[in-house]
Amino acid sequence: MEKDLQMARQIAQCVAQAGGSTYFVGGYVRDLVLKRDCKDIDLEIHGIAPETLDEILRELGEPVTMGRSFGIMGLRHYGLDIAMPRKDGAGSRGLVNPFVGTRKAASRRDLTMNALMQDVLTGEIVDHFGGLYDLEKGIIRHVDDVTFAEDPLRVLRAAQFAARFGFEVAEETVALSKRLDLSALSAERVWGELEKALLKAERPSVFFEVLRRMGQLGSWFPEVEALIGVEQERAFHPEGDVWNHTMQVVDLAAKLRHQAVQPLAFMTAALCHDMGKPMTTQVIDGRIRALGHEEAGVSVADTFLARMTKEVRLRKYVANMVQLHMRPNIMAAQGSSVKSMCKMYDRSACPEDLLLLAQADCCSRPNAAAYDETKAFLEKNLTLYRERMARPYVMGADLVEAGFEPGTDFKETLDYAHKLRLAGVEKGDALRQSIAYIRKLQKTKN
Repeated sequence: MEKDLQMARQIAQCVAQAGGSTYFVGGYVRDLVLKRDCKDIDLEIHGIAPETLDEILRELGEPVTMGRSFGIMGLRHYGLDIAMPRKDGAGSRGLVNPFVGTRKAASRRDLTMNALMQDVLTGEIVDHFGGLYDLEKGIIRHVDDVTFAEDPLRVLRAAQFAARFGFEVAEETVALSKRLDLSALSAERVWGELEKALLKAERPSVFFEVLRRMGQLGSWFPEVEALIGVEQERAFHPEGDVWNHTMQVVDLAAKLRHQAVQPLAFMTAALCHDMGKPMTTQVIDGRIRALGHEEAGVSVADTFLARMTKEVRLRKYVANMVQLHMRPNIMAAQGSSVKSMCKMYDRSACPEDLLLLAQADCCSRPNAAAYDETKAFLEKNLTLYRERMARPYVMGADLVEAGFEPGTDFKETLDYAHKLRLAGVEKGDALRQSIAYIRKLQKTKN
């Protein structure tokens, strides 16, 4: 960071000598005011021709184009985004107007807190739209009706900033957001905002609550919206409907995500874990039940994720977690055997994360019982499972060495051997049993 700041000052000095000004802009200034760490440094250059800026950058290093459509430049080996104010109007991407002035340039920013500018050399903060006031009061407010509406992604950005900073979205921004159409946004950009909310917010639920308030869940998050009003048995879920439950699970999961092996996938699974309840919930013998919602939720969650991401591994992980999320706590309550617990862990895409999800699912409820004993049981059995998986085990090479030729019987025999492994059978005994098993198979076929 210090290396980048030093280069920013060198650029600013050269620009000043040429008659221009250099400003820190966007998130860097916002986070500076909030006293938050910021890894991204964005510079905006005013008052000199683009050709002059190009000459300055060539003198200081090796310029690279980082966002051609927006005219963003950088210097190789430095984490700086360098740009000039853009022209207004359709088709103006990549066309700049470095003499437009700071107010006009800042008016194109999405939110007042992101429209702050700071002179790199003097440290003076330029605040044309009340961004400092809004930061002090914790308000997310758009800068301009017209420019905000030019990119509907800003609706999602407002929601994720509200979640990350714990701010309130201004009523006028909510009202404007209600009128915008988000359907034409690219899946990649939507996924990027969701990812930030899930990984950076202390309470990711705020992201969804804000979108609900804006009436903007339907375009990209209909499966989340479908949770609203789906009732649950009050004795087990005094928090209310499946929406309330899911929001509480997501927020508790956020407190556990630093322990997760795959934080983004884990948080996504927490969001998706009960998506099968809208289609399975019914009243049976006077009780509200959602029998089979784990299985039903697998396809619903995948439809949800397929809309936004092509990350197959993440989608498989989430499908697996949705399917298994009830099992750890149920099996702990039943005092299941080590063998049964090992089978469950073996089915899991990530046993460590599955236990975190089970904890978030159980402990998010207001009437949740103490979880220490359950947690200890689950972790003890996970340790035993890991120990068993670390031991030597029967492989295809062992069967070949025993005189068998690879064939269709191998897979069935190795599946049998794996069951013995999960049961804690040592390799020597497991190999003898596996040899007897494959001989029986071959004899039966002959």
